[in-house]
Amino acid sequence: MGKRIVIALGGNALGNNLPEQMVAVKQTAKAIADLIQAGNQVVIAHGNGPQVGMIQKAMAELTRSDPDKYIPCPLSVCVAMSQGYIGYDLQNGLREELLDRGIKKGVSTVLTQVEVDPADPAFQNPTKPIGAFMTKEEADKLVAERGYDVIEDSGRGYRRVVASPKPVSIVEIESIRDMVDAGLVVVACGGGGIPVFQTEGHHLKGAAAVIDKDFASCTLAQQLDADMLIILTAVEKVAVNFGKPDQKWLDSLTPEEARKYMGEGQFAPGSMLPKVQAAVEFAESKPGRSALITLLEKAKDGIEGKTGTVIRQ
Repeated sequence: MGKRIVIALGGNALGNNLPEQMVAVKQTAKAIADLIQAGNQVVIAHGNGPQVGMIQKAMAELTRSDPDKYIPCPLSVCVAMSQGYIGYDLQNGLREELLDRGIKKGVSTVLTQVEVDPADPAFQNPTKPIGAFMTKEEADKLVAERGYDVIEDSGRGYRRVVASPKPVSIVEIESIRDMVDAGLVVVACGGGGIPVFQTEGHHLKGAAAVIDKDFASCTLAQQLDADMLIILTAVEKVAVNFGKPDQKWLDSLTPEEARKYMGEGQFAPGSMLPKVQAAVEFAESKPGRSALITLLEKAKDGIEGKTGTVIRQ
């Protein structure tokens, strides 16, 4: 019996630029097609760090070149652009791989909005650097004219920082669910989703924020009633005492064990920590649910219990 699986692709599955992405997607498609061929329903979410940064930088340079003609492009629009072109590559790569295996199955990308809470404390403490490096003069001008938050970044210049709020709900969840129920492979919540919040009436307003793709994938998996959340990363398993002589790879974790290790500071913020947090949240959300953290090429083996770190109650 196949499972309903949400896969959160890490940056290593997409490359850092367009040529790298086109190569990486071919390998990514093979690993995902293995899961589909085994009879699983698969929904794919992905990051967009390098891609949205590239888009935002290009738009910023365009504005600098002729500020009277070009206005700044909102971050939410940049996220939407990144969803479109990453989804374009992913769905074409998957379609080709599935047809090569004799599997006729539609693959579609959904431009996905994710609702966030405007009262989320993250908006009071923006920490996520985005876009190009700037001089102090350029940064001061953006602060004065547009109210941006900026930081000095490791001696390399100044960068804009935005909030990273937690996802509340997936706006297009009904459409995604209908497509999955109809047998399609769906790419959704790219880059953590386009962050929006509800204003007066039914209007959704884009937020100057970036949602962590692991937390967005967790929310997506819960709202789709998935059996498993697979978070793909650059290591085969989660480790404690990582990089030290007493490093230990973990085959499985209970939520309680994971929280103990998190309390000890075992997992790096911005790296393994959000992955473990998202995995724990999903595993605890309903009896029978589990999360897997592993390498892309080991996903099929991980589902079969041969490798990876499984988090379950």
